[in-house]
Amino acid sequence: MAKTDFKSVDEYIASQPRAVRDVLKRVRSAIRKAVPGAEEVISYKIPTYKLHGGPMLSFAAWRQHYSLYAATDQVVAAFKDDLALYEVSKGTIRCPFSEPVPMKLIERIAKFRAMEVAEREKAKAAAPKKR
Repeated sequence: MAKTDFKSVDEYIASQPRAVRDVLKRVRSAIRKAVPGAEEVISYKIPTYKLHGGPMLSFAAWRQHYSLYAATDQVVAAFKDDLALYEVSKGTIRCPFSEPVPMKLIERIAKFRAMEVAEREKAKAAAPKKR
């Protein structure tokens, strides 16, 4: 049975086959470059990036592809043309290992998600407090 109790993103990536590790390192690099202030954690057994304590974006390796878990309705609408090359469903963007890692697209999606999270936090702060 495969190990699933990872303590870090490094450990998660190291557990993958060599060719997959290189892809995941590039995905991780794009996210960290786009949102350097995001906290890197393991959540639901996969690498996750958090801002303001809430999830912003996650990724995971599968047999034939890796997935980005960031596809809010707003992300799908904003990147509709760019995402046409990928399978998108229920909050998931699936990218085949056979294609080059779309570094710039991942960076843009990460920045967009960071903006969404910041706006959500701003709205929470502005909402009247319940007694």
